[in-house]
Amino acid sequence: MNASISLDLRAAAPTVAPRVALSSIADDRAMLRTVAELTRDLNAPRPLVYWTDFLLSAGIGYAGLAVAMTTLSLGVGLVAALVAILALYRAGSFIHEITHMRHASVPGFRLGWNMIAGVPLLVPSFMYEGVHNLHHARTRYGTVEDPEYLPLALMKPWTLPVFILTAVLAPIALLVRFGVLSPLSLVVPGLRRTLVERYSSLSINPSFRRRMPEGDVARQMLRLEIACSVWAIVLIGVIATGVLPLHQALIFGGILSVTYVLNQIRTLVAHLWENEGETMTVTAQYLDTVNVPPPALLPVLWAPVGLRYHALHHLIPGVPYHGLAEAHRRLSAALAPESPYHKASYPGLPGLVSRLVRSTMGRRA
Repeated sequence: MNASISLDLRAAAPTVAPRVALSSIADDRAMLRTVAELTRDLNAPRPLVYWTDFLLSAGIGYAGLAVAMTTLSLGVGLVAALVAILALYRAGSFIHEITHMRHASVPGFRLGWNMIAGVPLLVPSFMYEGVHNLHHARTRYGTVEDPEYLPLALMKPWTLPVFILTAVLAPIALLVRFGVLSPLSLVVPGLRRTLVERYSSLSINPSFRRRMPEGDVARQMLRLEIACSVWAIVLIGVIATGVLPLHQALIFGGILSVTYVLNQIRTLVAHLWENEGETMTVTAQYLDTVNVPPPALLPVLWAPVGLRYHALHHLIPGVPYHGLAEAHRRLSAALAPESPYHKASYPGLPGLVSRLVRSTMGRRA
């Protein structure tokens, strides 16, 4: 998942040091051939794994949320809030799997995910489906046509806090988007198109415009939007009338806000963000993306549902999340130490964040 609100973070900046252009990196065909050969048997999703993982994550998350909103103990509340944040973050991260899966292979999962997580958290699957797929398009990745890419490492320092701020405000923005703007779009000329094109995508590229949906996609999107709109209006109503006490509403919003911030931080380190808009080879795209494999332990929490193998996912987007660890184990053993495959692995979050901050700090005005 990425930020649901896009701000124009682009800023011209001089290059502070010579850097190898990613667009100049040729494909390592030996690596790509090995990846294809060693992972063919990992493509089948396992429905039991999907349903068990998701339902446990959502159940624990909502239980933690309920305790955090109702307990009178500050200590218990903080622990419950942390549990809710991590569990709901994991449950929400399945939107990424939904975008890539053949839905017949895990029957009913998209509907179940939307009912349990997508609609209640106001991030229905249509916000990612038809958008994230463009990020994986061979000729779009890292270009101005990529909805999920900005050259953040080459931008000014202020872009990073602004990038995080968009996630802090996401619960309010989503409430307004579905509870206010969706109903208004039925009567205000032109608002519907603007809402679909600019505010119906989990994208970070401010120049991205979503195409108006057609056929079954449009009907599915409309059904989910109606459900989200009704839920958002109910939330606004119970808060405004005091049925949901203000302090509980603030706890609810705060937990969601931190959840979105956690995802935004994960987004910051999902790539190196060093491409300046040129078309790249598959190998170059891989090297601009990040794996955080074992022995690191914390990525299980901040990069759940296979996101710790994000670079590998860009090589084999069809492999479900539960197959990525085995794919990484096989490839790490089979590929020589000098293979580009090993160059996309990093030890953890602090080093990746530090690298990005240092890069932007070198571009002060």
